[in-house]
Amino acid sequence: IRDADNSLGRARDDLATLVAKRRMTEKELQNLKDQSARYENSARAALAKGDEGLATEVAQRIAELEGEIALKTPQLGDMRSAEERMHQTIAQTQQKVENLRREIDVVKVNDSVQRAQAAVASRGGSATAALGSAADSLKRIKERQAIQDEKFRAAGELEDKRTGADLDAKLKAAGILPGHSSANDILARLKAPKEEPLQLEAPRLQIEAQPVPVERKDEA
Repeated sequence: IRDADNSLGRARDDLATLVAKRRMTEKELQNLKDQSARYENSARAALAKGDEGLATEVAQRIAELEGEIALKTPQLGDMRSAEERMHQTIAQTQQKVENLRREIDVVKVNDSVQRAQAAVASRGGSATAALGSAADSLKRIKERQAIQDEKFRAAGELEDKRTGADLDAKLKAAGILPGHSSANDILARLKAPKEEPLQLEAPRLQIEAQPVPVERKDEA
């Protein structure tokens, strides 16, 4: 690519030189045509005055100019054709160089990606092995904890049977254990109507009134 870029640089310089020469040739050719047109006017003026000798001399100069024009015109055409071909060649070469540069960039990127994938795969193998070992260790710990929990539960059940706590728990759940009322029992008690306290009447003592003797005075 470096060599192609250098060649393109030289081709652009050559093209610039050709363009400069073509423009100079165009100016020279236009100048010759202008001179020829002026001399033609001068020759007609000489003929109009009857000075045929001067007209002939001017005609010779016109012939020289037309010879130069005839020589430079195809040269200018060749320059334009060569310039057009160089433009096309440079553009095509530039496109090829750009395509090649993009392909090289793609190859570099793919190479980098593949190296990264290889590194990840290598590290991933170690990481997978480490994760597998950690998972096995965690599984063993959970198994030990489950066994320990079962031991604690079994010991508790044996202690409850020894002290009768398991039977008390069953009686309590059934609402039979003395001194323990279930929530339903308490709710039923709260809903029941209150009983009026029993009132006892005291016995009445009946005392018959005894006649009170009345003292009578003797009539005088």
